[in-house]
Amino acid sequence: MWRKASLKLASVAALCAAAIVTLGLQVADASSGRTALRGTAATPQARAHRVGAVGKWTRESFQLVLKLRNKRGAVALLKAVSTPGSSSYRHYLTTAQWEARFSPTSAQLAQARKWLRSQGFKVGRVSQDRMTISASGTAAQVERAFQTGLGSYRVAGHVVQLATRDLSVPASLQGTVVGAIGINQYVARAAVAGNPDLPGSITGGASNSPYPPPPPAFIPAGPCGAFYGAKSTTLSPPFDSYPRTVPDVVCGYKPPQLRSAYGVKSPNLGQGYKVAIVDAYDSATIVSDSTTYFKKNDPTNPFSKAHLVRTDNMPFTNESVCAPSSWLVEQAIDIQAVHGMAGNAGIRYVGAKSCLNTDLFSADQQVVEHHLADVVTNSWGDPSGDVLDDSSYRAAFDQLFIEAGMKGITVQYSTGDDGDNFDLTGISAPSYPASSPYVTAVGGTTTKINSKGHRTGDLGWATGRAFKCTANGINILPGCTKSTLGQWGPALEDGMSGGYTSYSYTQPSYQKGIVPNSLSERNSPVVGAVPMRVVPDISLDADPGTGFLIGITQAFSNGNHYSQTRYGGTSLATPLLAGLVAAIDQTAGEPAGFLNPTLYQIDKTTPSAIYDVLPENGLQANYRRDFASAIVPGVKGFFQQVRELYFPGPEVYCDGAGNCAQRPNTLSAAKGYDSLTGLGSPGKGFIAVVAGS
Repeated sequence: MWRKASLKLASVAALCAAAIVTLGLQVADASSGRTALRGTAATPQARAHRVGAVGKWTRESFQLVLKLRNKRGAVALLKAVSTPGSSSYRHYLTTAQWEARFSPTSAQLAQARKWLRSQGFKVGRVSQDRMTISASGTAAQVERAFQTGLGSYRVAGHVVQLATRDLSVPASLQGTVVGAIGINQYVARAAVAGNPDLPGSITGGASNSPYPPPPPAFIPAGPCGAFYGAKSTTLSPPFDSYPRTVPDVVCGYKPPQLRSAYGVKSPNLGQGYKVAIVDAYDSATIVSDSTTYFKKNDPTNPFSKAHLVRTDNMPFTNESVCAPSSWLVEQAIDIQAVHGMAGNAGIRYVGAKSCLNTDLFSADQQVVEHHLADVVTNSWGDPSGDVLDDSSYRAAFDQLFIEAGMKGITVQYSTGDDGDNFDLTGISAPSYPASSPYVTAVGGTTTKINSKGHRTGDLGWATGRAFKCTANGINILPGCTKSTLGQWGPALEDGMSGGYTSYSYTQPSYQKGIVPNSLSERNSPVVGAVPMRVVPDISLDADPGTGFLIGITQAFSNGNHYSQTRYGGTSLATPLLAGLVAAIDQTAGEPAGFLNPTLYQIDKTTPSAIYDVLPENGLQANYRRDFASAIVPGVKGFFQQVRELYFPGPEVYCDGAGNCAQRPNTLSAAKGYDSLTGLGSPGKGFIAVVAGS
């Protein structure tokens, strides 16, 4: 029996309400001559497990975030340039035009820099758009300048630095400064759904190499099929009321299969357009791995056509926190998925210094301020970050996203692989940056592709997994004892498309009339009867059981060498969409820019272009077998699994002290827009319809 969690719903509601009420507000205190930047402290829940103080002489690096000039006007213009039928549709701004109309003034910039220097900080780079100023100093200087406190806290298994009180600045900077990023530390999570769990990463590369070492090897065990339904297994004994004979998982779809399923008629698309991929770190072998991969699996689409350009922000840092080898898997998925969908698109890979969100922000900023690409794909985020991330961080990113859209750059983020994130954080809330209304949030499906490359169906990706109790799993697998030998254990949550209703962003105009009130007003007990932003926007294949075959150098017992393995997650769905957008750009002869208003409009005008993902028709499952050592190191043999293809729950959250709570899955597929897949998946003629909109 699960014990009730110490988490109280009332306290969660109060936390969420506080996050909304204080977001982005500035309050001047005449008696102190200071302006409080509300929402810039870490949330009370993030500060639940204090580890200790931050040393006064600890070196700190941060970016002061300046306020967008005329944000309301910028948002209105973004809507106009992104909405089909508008006289300004796809009439984008140049970098110079953006800076002249919306960037902080030179006087505001000079005033902010002067204040930083007066506080003893070393002032560094100013972004080209004048939105951020890099600075560094000691922890004592940060506490004194911003009149806050700093502490070390354990959050999601990591020890990070957090501010204990809202930051404040001199009242003279009111209306100029909205916050500072880097004072609160956030560890981003790559949205990789693995095989069956992403192995723990080795940290630190070879002494003579700046790159992380290869990830520990994972090779899927058979049986598996070359397409969905190619092979099947008869379950012995039967599993609950599911069919006795079920399909085996796919060995990993190859690029031609995915192109065919999504209506990409040729690999030679994307010519003249660039896709930027933002991840942490970089692989020493990514070029040779990808060259070999396409030679083996997609020979008419050689990798050399990608004209890969790599921009690494070295030296890489925070390896002990970030598990850098796991990011190499993410990189391989992203690069190979993008090239697989749009073989003639150029690829710009930007490797952040680390997985801390400030470093990933800087990588995204590089792309946007220098307009290095037409599409930016990001397969990472903060679980429940819509509530847990501070207002400085969201302001910095949102302003960057508005700038990107005004320049005609498509920005998209994966929604994560943990549904509403309750199992990770104890709060049902979407991941951020995916919940920003200025990006396209990409969810996941279980995509069935037959022997001819035709998509025969999509389910919303929400899988449960039950293990068969075998002798090598006694007292290891859930519910596996001598008395249950040969039986199937309980089905537990496996992986799920990310999504939920925002607490921080009201409903954007493009969702009005399409997203049901039951979803947009789901958080009304906290925020009132106000429609809010809901994610995802659109979904593509993400289920690792129908996942993507990638080529990557892995660490085997006899050394490091190239191998092929299967991965999924919204980490796959997002770069697949990026490849489609590059194909759209070429077809249209111009960048698609901020995609959401177009997607929601064609869902009304040309519904066949969006494949509506409906609820499961009867109980469906598939079979998977893995090397036991891939799940529990050192265990020999295999583990057999039944994967439920629509898992109703329960979702389980444990607070680390043995207190756990459980409840049903809150996301589900439905006719029209739904909380699991959004509008649905790219459908018939998607590329042509979006391009011609």
